[in-house]
Amino acid sequence: MNKKYRKTIIAGNWKMNLLPSDVKSFTEELRTLLPKAKTCEVALLVPYTHISALRRAMKDNRISVGAQDVSVHDKGAYTGEISADMLADLGASYVIVGHSECRQYHGDSDFTVGAKAAAVLEKGMSPIICVGESLEQRERGLTMEYITYQVLAALSFVPEGKERSIVIAYEPIWAIGTGKTATKEEAQEVCEGIRDVVREKFGARVARSVSILYGGSMNPKNAAELLSMPDIDGGLIGGASLKPHDFAQIIDAVAQVTGEEQK
Repeated sequence: MNKKYRKTIIAGNWKMNLLPSDVKSFTEELRTLLPKAKTCEVALLVPYTHISALRRAMKDNRISVGAQDVSVHDKGAYTGEISADMLADLGASYVIVGHSECRQYHGDSDFTVGAKAAAVLEKGMSPIICVGESLEQRERGLTMEYITYQVLAALSFVPEGKERSIVIAYEPIWAIGTGKTATKEEAQEVCEGIRDVVREKFGARVARSVSILYGGSMNPKNAAELLSMPDIDGGLIGGASLKPHDFAQIIDAVAQVTGEEQK
């Protein structure tokens, strides 16, 4: 992390779990576990159906609210889709775009991901742009070639003046929900490479300010060592974000790494 130049973000991706009626009890428990001093930005990225309930439950704004996907379309005859304007109206601050599950199950291409990121930015929210390689790509030494293309494809859609509002999440596909985790050195190498791509595209000042998260089985046991890396600015947390105690411990890891006192 480098909190001098960019925001540290711990974002929980609930995926398709819990119910809107579960939100109140979850947030009540989580609130008791959060450090009194705000050491990082905390966000919960929840199903569309949960956003209003989460906003009501966290009206003290200690946790930002976000969504897990968005339509590329502004409005119209697109049954079942949710526009960026709708999410902004609900009070979302972040939107995941390009998660590997959306790429796999919904057929999102690299250019679709870029279009979604642009739609989110145009409505004043921040896209969390997910990139990551498969196990075969890593074993064949193609990790950075593949991720560089994913990043550049998404960045090519970013409107001028909105570059500092993007967040990028490196999620190796082989480590999502498998219990496997990249070593801190492997994760740092890729996150540093991503920052180099941003630097080449937008310049050093933008690259220095863009938060890059690590996803892929980050948990209370490995969070501190991953967050200690200079180019890892937080985590996109899956399963652990569904357990208030585990999620709070990952948030606590930020203070452990930075030495900030939790008052």
